[in-house]
Amino acid sequence: YPIPVFTDSVYRARIESIPNIAGLTYNDIVKRYIEVYTVKKRSQVEIMLGLSEHYFPMFDDIFDYYGVPNEMKYMSIIESALNPRAYSRTRAVGLWQFMYGTGRVYGLSVNSLVDERRDPIKSTHAAARYVKDLYSIYKDWILVIAAYNCGPGNVNKAIRRSGGKRNYWDIYYFLPRETRGH
Repeated sequence: YPIPVFTDSVYRARIESIPNIAGLTYNDIVKRYIEVYTVKKRSQVEIMLGLSEHYFPMFDDIFDYYGVPNEMKYMSIIESALNPRAYSRTRAVGLWQFMYGTGRVYGLSVNSLVDERRDPIKSTHAAARYVKDLYSIYKDWILVIAAYNCGPGNVNKAIRRSGGKRNYWDIYYFLPRETRGH
């Protein structure tokens, strides 16, 4: 099947029509990522769409319980491609890619017998609490997403380097490269 190509005005209109709390932006950077996921990673997106049927209703219930916007569930796609066995080069693990220390802070057991960072339910509860804590610091969901990926210290450093700006796109080039792709 041929992959359809749309104009910027179509993408902009579609993004503006998505109900959201985070505040979505369309620019050249976002456009490149749309192209990556609709063209280059199309087959992986098909798999993730199938997995989302299983995971997203659970994520929605847990996020509702904590008062976290449901759109934050999409972080799991970027973090792990919805793979509960995902393991990063920095030793982050699971759907939500918790590092050992952060997982422990949010109540996840990690020992020689069990690693609850791989447990979809327990790790989602931990992710919701972590996201909520980050929101209490930044009061901006897009900065929460950045801080979830690279840690609050790196976001605070980017804010300082930008001269105190607290808009994601204003601090974008001061963030680590991986977080900019997040």
